[in-house]
Amino acid sequence: MVSRHSAFYSPLISAISAGFLQQQGLEPTYSIMTPQKSVAEGLADGSVHVGQSSVAASWGPMEKGEPNTVMHFAQINERDGFFIAGREPEPDFTWDTLRGRDVLVDHFGQPLAMFKYAAHKKGVDYAAINAIDAGDVHEIERAFYDGQGDYVHLQGPAPQQMEKDGAAHIVAAVGEAIGPVAFSSLVATREWLETDMALAFMTAYRQARDYVNRASAAEIAASEADFFKGIDIEAIAAAIEFYQRLGCWNPDVRISRSQYDVALDVFLHSSLITKRHEYADVVVLPPDER
Repeated sequence: MVSRHSAFYSPLISAISAGFLQQQGLEPTYSIMTPQKSVAEGLADGSVHVGQSSVAASWGPMEKGEPNTVMHFAQINERDGFFIAGREPEPDFTWDTLRGRDVLVDHFGQPLAMFKYAAHKKGVDYAAINAIDAGDVHEIERAFYDGQGDYVHLQGPAPQQMEKDGAAHIVAAVGEAIGPVAFSSLVATREWLETDMALAFMTAYRQARDYVNRASAAEIAASEADFFKGIDIEAIAAAIEFYQRLGCWNPDVRISRSQYDVALDVFLHSSLITKRHEYADVVVLPPDER
């Protein structure tokens, strides 16, 4: 189960779409969390073996004094995967341009915290931006297509599809502003990580990581096309190619302490956490390295 669906998560999607999990004798299913069922709930009730989440997702319960019941064992992305798109091409765009402008910003916890931190790193006070909460990702897209906002903040391939539709032009990437960070990760229960299935999964995932780094964006997009109904394959490929160039999918699957520390910096900047939670309480090595 994934918390978000995007070409940004191609290492995990490709583990299914390119057949790597199947080659290990596994029969994968893929679902997106809903308001009725989260990744953490799926892991807790056993209906989910592996989730796509972020180290920050464990900090919320820990802030309330609750134990962390799941562990993050491999990275998916070590960069933020959101783009900023405007209504006109702006080859000379800078973050200062956003001052006083209407920006449809994804207000989900981590995307918003990363956007604020990127603005901070670029010397722009977030309060100077008219950040609009248009709802969930689908509502954000619809609002921009309907003419609301000067800029929009979305993961690929949504902004690439907007470019193909002539509705937007990508002007910046949040990941370029922040640099390496523990953005999204694979998560599971401690018990599952001790199983043979976990070892088989990890073999397939390593193969998928290699694949998304060496294969062409067009090949990966073709493999994943069924996961993105209604999106032009060229838009999917454009997003994947950018993520490859950005270095989102470092071949080392471990979640490094340095990237974890940057994620702590991001969330402390937005006052979403009150302390620096211990790395060892959240992150473990992949099951085949333990």
